[in-house]
Amino acid sequence: MRREAGELGGVLARCRLALLGVALMSGLVNLLTLTGSFFMLEVYDRVIPSRSIPTLVGLIVLALALYAFQGLFEALRARVLARVGAALDEDLEGRVFDLVVRAPLKGAGDGLEPLHDLDRIRAFLSGMGPAALCDLPWMPVYLAVCFLFHPLIGWAAVGGAGFLVAVTLATDWAAREPARAATGLGAQRGRLAEAGRSNAQVLVAMGMQGRISDRWRDVNRRYRQASRRAADAAGGFGAAAKLFRTALQSGVLALGAWLVIDNQATGGVIIAASILVARALAPVDLAIANWRGFVQARQAWARLADLLARLPAPAPRHGLPAPAASLAVEALAVAPPGTARLAVQDATFTLAAGQGLGVIGPSASGKSSLARALVGVWVPTRGKVRLDGAALDQWSSEALGRHVGFLPQESGLFAGTIGENIARFEPEAPAEAVIAAARAAGVHELILRLPEGYDTPLGEGGAGLSAGQRQRIGLARALYRDPFLVVLDEPNANLDAEGENALTQAILGVRARGGICVVVAHRPSALAALDRVLILAEGRVQVIGPKDEVFKRVLRPAAAGPAELPPRPAAVPLQESA
Repeated sequence: MRREAGELGGVLARCRLALLGVALMSGLVNLLTLTGSFFMLEVYDRVIPSRSIPTLVGLIVLALALYAFQGLFEALRARVLARVGAALDEDLEGRVFDLVVRAPLKGAGDGLEPLHDLDRIRAFLSGMGPAALCDLPWMPVYLAVCFLFHPLIGWAAVGGAGFLVAVTLATDWAAREPARAATGLGAQRGRLAEAGRSNAQVLVAMGMQGRISDRWRDVNRRYRQASRRAADAAGGFGAAAKLFRTALQSGVLALGAWLVIDNQATGGVIIAASILVARALAPVDLAIANWRGFVQARQAWARLADLLARLPAPAPRHGLPAPAASLAVEALAVAPPGTARLAVQDATFTLAAGQGLGVIGPSASGKSSLARALVGVWVPTRGKVRLDGAALDQWSSEALGRHVGFLPQESGLFAGTIGENIARFEPEAPAEAVIAAARAAGVHELILRLPEGYDTPLGEGGAGLSAGQRQRIGLARALYRDPFLVVLDEPNANLDAEGENALTQAILGVRARGGICVVVAHRPSALAALDRVLILAEGRVQVIGPKDEVFKRVLRPAAAGPAELPPRPAAVPLQESA
């Protein structure tokens, strides 16, 4: 078994005592289920012929006691299964959230599918499906008792069981593909709805709502059809099984009556055999009724196990000293997750403490891809990014994050207070560290003017702030606790003159304290506080060197725009200064 697949099996293995208890209770429940059949047998064959009230009372008391124990064991079994499902969720919740975050960055999936898969598995374990599966192995015991009543009754029960098993297999065959299609279409439907919600302004402003709605309705229609096919398959075969079981019970009654008339059985056998045959086939009937949930849980298990295998938990990393000297990029090649197309190819450069690098170039030249690789968001296809000689993959995510500040194009704020967002949701973050980061970003006074200052609550994505305010809060978060490497992707896209001045001062502050700042920019104003410039075109480094020299020797005259590249930029980098 693969180690990662064992993450799921390992959770159940840790619950093996509970599962053994479930198996034991299932055995007791199934044995106690015979109470009704034997009670009816004794009433018809012993109480009625003897007309003994004390015997009847004794049988009633005994049957009630056995029924009470049966109910107790069934309730305990349900509670234990619910707790096994909760234990599975508790043990995997961290890993599943890790998958939700990492899978899109690795091209291994998207959306919240791992979370939904875990929910499906937990829901199945907490429902009636496992109880039916636990009862299935006891069918031979019931069939054996039926043979003890009379061989014909036993063979009738065997024939009924065979028919229901065939129905179960047919249900699995008919429902498997529609259930798989419904799961995929449900995820697609959710992604479209989320895209519509997050881009509501664009849809309304440009009249796109109806067209996107049509696409969503088309996916929803196909989801509905697949769900209906799965439900029809399970429901149709379930109804056939229920009808057959009812007819078989009546048939066993008729068979028992014939045996009594023919003096081959007693009168009690008629009722007892009918009840017993129905109980023998009930697990199959219940399994069919819960088959859709079983199929969904089985598919969810397979998907989650596969994703856990593709994205194993990060191995513990040896602690490294805080970086303080250099950033080195060695023959770096980067491809967006899930694609083979390289967005950055063979990038090589070095920055020393106190330096600032501006990355410029035309759209789709690989600037943002380079920024994501520098902070470890995207894993390089080849090459290395090193801090003080240590490759980024030698750091754990938590350890590296303490030394890196990152401001993406979308600020990526979360629901919570402004102070919590700046502190990166660090528990019990020192107020002075939060304020220091806000001052470094030039946003302290802006925050104080808000209704509740640093305790002002934000909605998801920073709802409640303007785009410029979100960007400046994101900058403060990037500067929290003075990280060594600060990477800013289009940090002035939504800033006014005051914000751009604060950005310039923040970059100078990073450099003054011995940090390294890398800024991806289209607007030249973002480069004011930097001393070096790198020009990317078609994913390749065209020029890197001191800012003034690059602007003088490579870029067009100011009339053409100081950040505009020539049609075919020089391919030979300028000589790097020490």
